[in-house]
Amino acid sequence: MNPADVAGAAGASMDMSIWGMFWNAHMVVKIVMLGLLGASVWTWAIIINKSMLISRVDKAMDRFEDTFWSGQSLEELYDTLSARPTTGMSSLFVAAMREWKRSFSNASAAFMGLQARIEKVLDVSIAREVERLESQLLVLASVASAGPFVGLFGTVWGIMSAFRSIAVSKNTSLAVVAPGIAEALFATAIGLFAAIPALVFYNILQGKVARSQARMESFADEFSSILSRQIDHHVAAERDRAA
Repeated sequence: MNPADVAGAAGASMDMSIWGMFWNAHMVVKIVMLGLLGASVWTWAIIINKSMLISRVDKAMDRFEDTFWSGQSLEELYDTLSARPTTGMSSLFVAAMREWKRSFSNASAAFMGLQARIEKVLDVSIAREVERLESQLLVLASVASAGPFVGLFGTVWGIMSAFRSIAVSKNTSLAVVAPGIAEALFATAIGLFAAIPALVFYNILQGKVARSQARMESFADEFSSILSRQIDHHVAAERDRAA
């Protein structure tokens, strides 16, 4: 509420609806409200997108685990997965198998350090998958932490404007004070409206990402052990032929 517009506001009927409080608020408070509403829309878009992505990744990992432990040969599984986009555990499997086959195509000396290279490839693949799942979650954390303070800024500015209006009108009745205070507090309400879902879903989604990361790390350890036994077998066979 602008001070110049309030001199005759005493006793006048004020529109106390949500739209009325927004429309009668100071321009700075309006900008704060619109910014917070935009942040809320952005937050919900990220929440929906990330929830769907994590759900797809979890289902893909379930299908991959069923196929991987079904007894199908690693070569057949690699040929099937390498021909299409992969995600989650299948990305780890394809990356490790690609390094494995690259070492087999070179001289036998390529077996030196192969286990370490495979583990490095698996670590890098896990980091990429986790980064993809965590992307834009920082936006939720930022809105959750900054939203209430931005709303509070709008509230403080609105209350300052309301008190200036009181000084101009020289009237301290509740009819003059209440509308300006209500408009100011509306900014804090919008800040909380944006921040609370952002905080709740940030924690939920972060927990789901952590569980997906743990599953991938567990599979990486198991698959690395399988390949390690294969490496030992091939090294022993090479020694027997050399003897």
